[in-house]
Formats: sequence, C-alpha cells, structure tokens
Amino acid sequence: MKVCMPTMGGAGTAERLAGHFGSAAYFTICDTASGEVRTVANGDHDHAHGMCQPLQALAGEAIDAVLTGGMGRRAVQLMNERGIRVFQLAGHTVAEALAALEAGELPELTPDTACGGHGRGHGCGH
Repeated sequence: MKVCMPTMGGAGTAERLAGHFGSAAYFTICDTASGEVRTVANGDHDHAHGMCQPLQALAGEAIDAVLTGGMGRRAVQLMNERGIRVFQLAGHTVAEALAALEAGELPELTPDTACGGHGRGHGCGH
C-alpha cells in the first residue's frame, strides 16, 4: 500500500508530521510493501483557506491512503472519489504514524467526519 502523509521535511521515517494536509510543506510517501520512502514538495502549501489542491502536488502518484491531522470535507470527498482512503493521523513521526496504521489504530475519515473549517469536525488537526 502507498501511504501519503503531511510532513515538515524530507527526513524519511524519522520526519516530523505536519498537522494539516493541505498546508504541509512536504508530503512523505511510503510504500508499505517495498519499504520505499520518498518526499514530494507541496507547492500549494500557502493557499487561502478552502482553496488547497493537494492532489495537484501529488499528480501522477499512485496513492492508496492518506494520513492527516486535518482535511476539509471537499478534499476528503475528492480523495475518496479517486479511490484514496483518508485516515486520522496519530503520532509525531512518519514511523509512528505507519505503526499506528498497521496496528489498525487510525480511524477513517469520511466527508461527514472531516474538518468543517475553523476547527469544526472530527477530522480537524488545527
């Protein structure tokens, strides 16, 4: 499974996680089958609220799941429409988040449980 999560930089599995998906400076992509870890810069991290396009930064990436501390309803819906599952992020590093996912400890977000903006909703990490 290819898992993508928002991060502060590109230090692989030791990298610190960012709280909100669209505002992260980077995305770290981990292939749980092969162990490959890559980092992609998010060129849209300074967007206006509700205007982020995270899928543009991930264009061409075959992502199966996204781990996030916060993501808006529309973003979750767009991810789901493309076959990408979205999970609530846990931990402080990429390695901790991957361990929580593998242990089945991360709740899945849906458009109904996503961030409603300005801190509303269960899927808000801000």
